[in-house]
Amino acid sequence: MKKTLLLSLALGAGMLAAGAQAQMHTDMKPGMTQGHGQMGHGHMQAHGPTGLMGRHLLPKGKFMLAYRAGHMEMNGLRSGTTDLAADTLVTTVPNRFFGLPGQPPTVRVAPLWMKGDMQMLGAMYGLGDNVTLMAMLPYIKKEMASVTYAGPAGTAILGTSKMTSEGFGDARIGAFWGLHRKGRSHAVAGLGLSLPTGSITERGPMLSPGGMRMVRRMSYGMQLGSGTYDLLPSLSWQTGKGRWNWGVHASGVIRLGSNDEGYSLGDEAALNLWASYKPAKWVSYNARLEGRTVGRIDGIDPAIVMPTPGADPLNYGGETVSLFAGVDLSPRAGVLKGHKFGLELGAPLHQDLNGPRLKQDWSISFAWRKGF
Repeated sequence: MKKTLLLSLALGAGMLAAGAQAQMHTDMKPGMTQGHGQMGHGHMQAHGPTGLMGRHLLPKGKFMLAYRAGHMEMNGLRSGTTDLAADTLVTTVPNRFFGLPGQPPTVRVAPLWMKGDMQMLGAMYGLGDNVTLMAMLPYIKKEMASVTYAGPAGTAILGTSKMTSEGFGDARIGAFWGLHRKGRSHAVAGLGLSLPTGSITERGPMLSPGGMRMVRRMSYGMQLGSGTYDLLPSLSWQTGKGRWNWGVHASGVIRLGSNDEGYSLGDEAALNLWASYKPAKWVSYNARLEGRTVGRIDGIDPAIVMPTPGADPLNYGGETVSLFAGVDLSPRAGVLKGHKFGLELGAPLHQDLNGPRLKQDWSISFAWRKGF
């Protein structure tokens, strides 16, 4: 997985360098600075997807507050690129924990759907014209429903369960550096650190195939954090002409060791290609195509033992390609002048999942930003 991550970041770096060499003609006003491009009169040239952070730097001494909220849903089961019915899952997929007391030979608890909500407060500060610091803290809520099949075999349904986890996730700190700027073409590198402030010991109710209602440690996907310190590298390049902007953004997550429960989540790598169009000073439209790869969980939490796919560390990760579309609003007058609002919708185009596991359905996110 780390090899895949490095290859993805290298690709992003190569495209970044190529963009710097083949920069586009600019229509920026003479004397316009990088900082002005983000927060001042050059805002016309700074538009782009709100879902990609780390594309811009703040001028020295400037401060920005941000609030982001997002919702995502997962529905239905998939293994690789093949959808899977719950009846097929519970009669054909082996239970990793078979042989332990009370564990049936096949998976008997099938997840139905999962929903996730995230609210995040963030702050950025221009330490210098070429260095911007950032910090973020998310608050997360996850819900999942599952259906339990009766006994060790067959397709008779016993009942359903619903689990919920809620609390602060992993805080993030980091910095962004300007690598290149000429006209509207600029490149930014980032390096962040994710801190293990989110819980990885959340518990919830589950109906066992034997008919018992038990409170157990929930599966890995229902936990609120990674439990590890994680490096967050990124590379971004963008340019534009007239009312159009476009660029490329590469990012990754590198897990630093295992957590206190004996495992580490998979490394991640993502590459985004995007474009935006600004028909008027107060509005811009944007779209991006994202390819993401996530590794399997390394290790196992001995407290997560259930006859359900989410309890098996091998049923995590995979490759996805998703399409996002959004709009940014920047009021030019009234009480909202100086505030910026963004909305983005996303849906998968391709999913090749390490499974069986729930597949992605759709997502929506909202962002508010204000500079000082």
